[in-house]
Amino acid sequence: MESVRVLLVDDQQMIRTSFRLILECEPDIAVVGEASDGDSAVEQVFALRPDVVLMDVRMPGTDGVEATRRIVESGAEAQVVMLTTFDLDRHVLDALRAGAVGFLVKDGPAQSLVEAVRMVAAGDAVLSPRVTRRLLDRFARLPQPPVGVASMRLEHLTAREVDVLRALSRGLSNEEIAQELDVSKNTVRTHIAHILEKYHLRDRVQAVILAYDAGLVTPVGYARTVR
Repeated sequence: MESVRVLLVDDQQMIRTSFRLILECEPDIAVVGEASDGDSAVEQVFALRPDVVLMDVRMPGTDGVEATRRIVESGAEAQVVMLTTFDLDRHVLDALRAGAVGFLVKDGPAQSLVEAVRMVAAGDAVLSPRVTRRLLDRFARLPQPPVGVASMRLEHLTAREVDVLRALSRGLSNEEIAQELDVSKNTVRTHIAHILEKYHLRDRVQAVILAYDAGLVTPVGYARTVR
């Protein structure tokens, strides 16, 4: 089984060393490179072809959000997880809109970092509990579209696809969605792929944003995030 290839991007050497020590203890994860700024990160994505990029938000010069945007727009297969000590709404939303598939705060437990890498490599999105709460609060403050308009946004989905989208937007992994809906993980992946294709979405994070924009779910009663 091939290891998940990870690129570490942070302007602080101590942070990169800490992350490397944590990740290299795992037999299924390999740190293939490091970068100290956004420009170097983009270059190393092309040179090293990592599966996952752990990207700091705030760096001198090109920041993590802009570097993520360049990586995503280039068509690279690397998935970006943002890492920051700040869980402010604008950082979360900017990072997600730039194409990040995950967002974690740096002071979280070491195991959450490992879990995030594995989840993203497996095709899941990941947000830390604290960041998820802030993101959901942000959605709660946004004006909701009229009910008729909201429901029309989902008219191209089957009933089962709506069930999957609702579960996905609660933070459930593919495996948890499969268990909840009593279907296989492959079936869940197929439904998610159909949702993304029908609405021309980049990834499952954008699917979550679609669910909130359409009024399918609300911040009340959201479920699981990485701990």
